[in-house]
Amino acid sequence: MSRLTVAGAGAFGTALAASLARDGRDVTLWARDASAADQMRETRENARHLAGIPLPENLTITTDTDALATAETILLTVPTQKLRGFLTDHRASLTGKTCVLCCKGIETGTGLLPAQILHEALPDSQAAILTGPGFAAEIARGLPTALTLATAPGEHGTALQRLLSTRSIRLYLSHDMTGAQLGGALKNVIAIACGISIGRNLGESARAALMTRGYAEMQRLAVALGARRETLAGLSGLGDLALTCTSEKSRNFSLGLTLGRGGERQTGTTFEGAATAQASLTLADPLEIELPIARIVADVLAHRCDIDEAVAALLSRPLRSEN
Repeated sequence: MSRLTVAGAGAFGTALAASLARDGRDVTLWARDASAADQMRETRENARHLAGIPLPENLTITTDTDALATAETILLTVPTQKLRGFLTDHRASLTGKTCVLCCKGIETGTGLLPAQILHEALPDSQAAILTGPGFAAEIARGLPTALTLATAPGEHGTALQRLLSTRSIRLYLSHDMTGAQLGGALKNVIAIACGISIGRNLGESARAALMTRGYAEMQRLAVALGARRETLAGLSGLGDLALTCTSEKSRNFSLGLTLGRGGERQTGTTFEGAATAQASLTLADPLEIELPIARIVADVLAHRCDIDEAVAALLSRPLRSEN
């Protein structure tokens, strides 16, 4: 069986590693922080990110980069905005490997998706995308979760699907890598908007409207960039949107909730939707594709308008046909 390393000991990386190890896989969790790795080895718990959830005894936890060099398949749970730096720093260990990208976002400045970043940084490595509606704490507890695994066409995808599926994680295979990545990235922007709406006490009807019109935005941009519409209707699009826009467990929704209530963005926490809001406009503007919700979210986050101005701007948009 292929040797697996999960690179990144945050909540999602730890949860994936625990699920795979619990299912009998030979899996190593690689952590950048030596003190965090020591704590996890001693207590068999990731107290910072997944407190109270025991880690399997057969899960190896290390900071040794040999874990990257000796693995055949590597799951990268590094945030999108830090992905390029990580790939560059560990180029020798990652070249030629199967890299399963578990981050959701669009690189600021370049407008590149994670698989495109990998191709630029490590052209000899093979990319796959693991995405969809799954909260780390639920995955770590062994609760049933369905995710999308997107790969290039061929038998490699089927083999990877078998390797990474567990008793609690059911993977659905897709060959639309563009659609899977855009669904996972863009839904975070809509989640921030929904959080703002709920934080501002605009009601559940407003949230439903934002989710529906946000989904239309996601489809418009994704299809224009070569994605299949049905991919956006699946787990990596609509499924992830539904989860992320309706739960305070979602970091992006919680960010919007805080902003809607008049608070400030928490530092030290990764909110992929914050960077993706502006990055999505980098992709949409040259194509003359309208993303009114993403634009308003980007403006709010950049302090170009306040919450009340943002709401007024959305409500004053011209009337139009739904389709």
